[in-house]
Amino acid sequence: MNTRKPNILVSNDDGIEAPGLQRLVEELKSFANVYVSAPYTQQSAVGHSITIFYPLRTYEHLKDGKFFGIAVEGTPADAVKIGVLHFFKDVKFDMVVSGINHGANTAINIIYSGTVSAATEGTILKIPSIAVSLTTFTKADFIEPAKIASAIIKQMWEDDKINLHEGTLLNMNIPNVPLNEIKGVKVTKQGRSYWEDAFEVRKDPNGRDYYWLTGHMEYRDISTEFDVAAVKENYVSITPLHFDLTDYLTYEEIKNWQLNLK
Repeated sequence: MNTRKPNILVSNDDGIEAPGLQRLVEELKSFANVYVSAPYTQQSAVGHSITIFYPLRTYEHLKDGKFFGIAVEGTPADAVKIGVLHFFKDVKFDMVVSGINHGANTAINIIYSGTVSAATEGTILKIPSIAVSLTTFTKADFIEPAKIASAIIKQMWEDDKINLHEGTLLNMNIPNVPLNEIKGVKVTKQGRSYWEDAFEVRKDPNGRDYYWLTGHMEYRDISTEFDVAAVKENYVSITPLHFDLTDYLTYEEIKNWQLNLK
């Protein structure tokens, strides 16, 4: 059992002033040494993009007149990378925690998620990492979700359950219901639900067309072994993810193809 305080880097994709991140930091400080390196502004759905053609600018972010963390004019992956490799380079991090995101990161959303990508960057840097999301896009109170996430992360740390396979991160999704309605925690698979996308055409004040992405979720997951169904049934979902995107089944089927250049 781990009895020492872990060193945790916290990031997100909603920006350093997002209430989900601020509540999470407060709760994690009850058992951990917490450091913050997060995007300066909203960076949702940027995936795992990093900044290579423009300089990264950073700012010391204050809260109540005290140093809170580093605000990075870049992506979630940028924030984790520069936090670990530069600003807190003398800290041996035990964990990267990304969140709490405002909105679900389940099923196909995982591909686009900046929250998950911040945690993925942690795994690339060989640090056990966890992404945390609250499954609602409406106005939310992050007090209870932060307590839930912190309690689970604390238990993982104390029980030595954070030693994941290299390249693996945990993706946690918390239902937006009162604590007494949450049925428990389920380890799940990534769901197969997907967004049926469409573009709404609108006109600006000059009469020119512009386009707004819209759509609806097509639910394909009934069993609570999948993340989408688990959170719909009021379970906290935890899904192990890996950045190796190889389809090994198809690889075995096609690896002996005889392909020619002519």
